[in-house]
Amino acid sequence: MDEEHLIDEAFQHLIDTYTTSPHRKKVDIITKAFNFARQAHKGVKRLSGEPYIMHPIAVAQIAVEEMGLGSTSICAALLHDVVEDTDYTVEDIENIFGPKIAQIVDGLTKISGGIFGDKASAQAENFKKLLLTMSDDIRVILIKICDRLHNMRTLESQPANKQYKIAGETLYIYAPLANRLGLNKIKTELENLSFRFEHPEEYADITDKLSFTKEQRDRLFQQFTEPIRTTLDAMGFDYEIKARVKSPYSIWSKTQNKHVTFDEIYDILAVRIIFTPKNRDEEISECFNIYVALSQIYKSHPDRLRDWINHPKANGYQALHVTLMSKQGRWIEVQIRSDRMNEVAEQGFAAHWKYKEGSEIAEDEELNDWLSTIKEILDDPQPDAMDFLDAIKLNLFASEIFVFTPKGEIKTMPAGCTALDFAFQIHTFLGSHCIGAKVNHKLVPLSHPLQSGDQVEILTSKSQHVQPTWLNFVSTAKAKAKITAALRKQDRETARQGEEMLAQWLRDADMEPTSSVLNRLCDYHSLQKHESLFLAIGKKNIILSSDDLDELRGKHRRTASGSTSGWRRYVPFLGHSAKKTADDTNKPITVDKNFNRRQPVYISEDTIGKLKFLSCCHPIPGDDVLGYIDNSNQIAIHKRACPIAARLKSSFGNRILDAKWDMHKQLFFDATIEIRGIDRKGMLYDVSQIISDKMDINMKRITVSSDQGIFDGTIELHVHDRDEVKIIVDNLKTIDGLQEVQQIM
Repeated sequence: MDEEHLIDEAFQHLIDTYTTSPHRKKVDIITKAFNFARQAHKGVKRLSGEPYIMHPIAVAQIAVEEMGLGSTSICAALLHDVVEDTDYTVEDIENIFGPKIAQIVDGLTKISGGIFGDKASAQAENFKKLLLTMSDDIRVILIKICDRLHNMRTLESQPANKQYKIAGETLYIYAPLANRLGLNKIKTELENLSFRFEHPEEYADITDKLSFTKEQRDRLFQQFTEPIRTTLDAMGFDYEIKARVKSPYSIWSKTQNKHVTFDEIYDILAVRIIFTPKNRDEEISECFNIYVALSQIYKSHPDRLRDWINHPKANGYQALHVTLMSKQGRWIEVQIRSDRMNEVAEQGFAAHWKYKEGSEIAEDEELNDWLSTIKEILDDPQPDAMDFLDAIKLNLFASEIFVFTPKGEIKTMPAGCTALDFAFQIHTFLGSHCIGAKVNHKLVPLSHPLQSGDQVEILTSKSQHVQPTWLNFVSTAKAKAKITAALRKQDRETARQGEEMLAQWLRDADMEPTSSVLNRLCDYHSLQKHESLFLAIGKKNIILSSDDLDELRGKHRRTASGSTSGWRRYVPFLGHSAKKTADDTNKPITVDKNFNRRQPVYISEDTIGKLKFLSCCHPIPGDDVLGYIDNSNQIAIHKRACPIAARLKSSFGNRILDAKWDMHKQLFFDATIEIRGIDRKGMLYDVSQIISDKMDINMKRITVSSDQGIFDGTIELHVHDRDEVKIIVDNLKTIDGLQEVQQIM
């Protein structure tokens, strides 16, 4: 099939989908936008080799088919890359298509190429632009999510380092954003696609296991729902019952966070009942009627009833969740929702907000509250871009709780917030002078975590002022920002005093506080900035002494790398060639303009000593890893699942490199295994016999404690690679009484 025919067919499919949607039919303007974009992108190809225009068509298709958006959004999606990639301007778009479409295209152009640029500050600025455009027209962010979804679906054609950057940024920003806007299906797909590219082997393993257990799940679903269908038929409901299978990414996250295996996850299957209410005004009570009927068939879990109907989630999600005990002895979650609630859950209420074409939809208060929260964060800019991104993520993507003021007003707060968060939420003065709180009329400290339904009264004192320790137990962006601002103000005064103390000390030593003197003192104390040095002196964390003078006068013997600070890179390996490798650490691989960033970095016995292995995640051969070009243009190696790497991917994506192992079992690496089980005589002997005798593995340290017949222990080993760890874990699981065995980071 020739390219022109392929393009025509894709556009026709778009038009067919649009004309069967509930929107007013504006085919003419969509066709006009398509022809304009087709001409603008003529002759341009994507990395996959297909014509570029296929991408805007695909984005528009997602917008109409998967989000239910109308003609304005479809036109903007078709035109979203025209201003950035061609000579046309926003003014041209406005003249041809009008101000509304031009405004959305302009918003999309400002945040193009992903949220992130080359520097962290630029990334935060772009993110601010993205969020600010949301408050002008929510369709900007919706189309941006459509654009990202299509890019993820076609990520195969990108080089590996780009795949890690885009996948990491998708997990960090776009998936939570889609979730917050109620786009559940899209959120799940973004997570799964990111997981597939970041951890291909784990993804394949979980999808294989899901396929293998499908027949067993289908049988359980059939047996469990049979009496439910009989009851709903008798009640006269028009309904549909669906099986919801946990996504591969959710399963993997649970295995990582809860340290369980695939076989130990019991909520892989959930059941969804979607019914058409007999009376629209009675749909809430009808949900509860169904719940009561189900409770008479199966025993319900007393602590697992979730009422999202009377208290919808911030993204508009409504449903009644109940967990029932099946006849097979398995707890199964059942989600009860009306057809309207289901539509909002699948497509998100943002798409049905005031811009739904063809009908008048009132502005949704919760969405407006969310946008005002964004503006509040943006009005109080933070100096560190990473803090900004974390604050946004923390504040906007958390689940909510409902808290009452002493007068009975309800306030929505992020789950996990404390009494101090609540104080800052009410007023900055209240937070800054908070000494405690009364929760449900009982006195509690500032750090007391709040629960849904709590009534909170804040207690203050004029003599109270902001403490650095407060940052350890607040979670909302507003509280963190206000505390940080107050501490910065205090620190500025302390740093000024420290600078005066340093100047006096230098004068006494007949020296001047020049940049070179300050730089040498910063190096000596392992500090990055002069301000940090002044602050440390002001806080008495650094007491200037004769050692500092010796350093400034060059009396210290410097190491081969030119440093006197005693800093060493973490060397994760040992063995017969380790000494040779360690001697080469003063010649690291340096990334210059001739370095090919598209090629993988191979970690071998020859190169391992020339790379940085930091102590955050301890990668060993067999782990999924990536490289990161640090500020000194050297390459640091991280596990792809490392929390530090997650932040680097989403914020410094252009510095990410593909990394691959090329080791030959010559070097040993540290690995730690945790064990837990029923204590008995000879247990430790059995463990050591399997590791030392049967497998001939060198144990570095073993620590075991026993309490009331249950023992916990850690075993530190020297291994060649991840495969050896897996074999050890599998062998240990065969020991009688050993209940849990897992490798820790």
